[in-house]
Amino acid sequence: MSDAFVIDASVGFSWVYPSQASTETDKLLEEVAAGATVVVPARWFLEVANGLLAAQRRKLLTPAERKAALERLLSLAFTVDDETARGICRRASDLAEKHGLSVYDAAYVEAALRRRLPLATRDRAVKDAAIRCGVRVRG
Repeated sequence: MSDAFVIDASVGFSWVYPSQASTETDKLLEEVAAGATVVVPARWFLEVANGLLAAQRRKLLTPAERKAALERLLSLAFTVDDETARGICRRASDLAEKHGLSVYDAAYVEAALRRRLPLATRDRAVKDAAIRCGVRVRG
């Protein structure tokens, strides 16, 4: 088990949205429960909240399920990557351009690179970009 890893929103969704779960993401959540350090960019919380709201609007979650899922995620202990958006903007933008990602997704790769941590994601494009950058990928 790694002592620390970065997660993107796709992993957070998998922890509260059963159809997105996998054996790998369940294992990651077990590691969190055992005390692993999970690093997220500050925007992660907004991205997850927005995704849950989108699922509710598409009638995939009830309002009560969305609120419960959000509370469950907010109750987990995360280390917020406090590097400012201004500080990572150029690096994330360059990674996004080079690897065909959104700047938002590239921010996860950038955090993993800068912190020299594995990245947990279910997103194929993010996985591929991270691997090309030499980041160990989980999930």
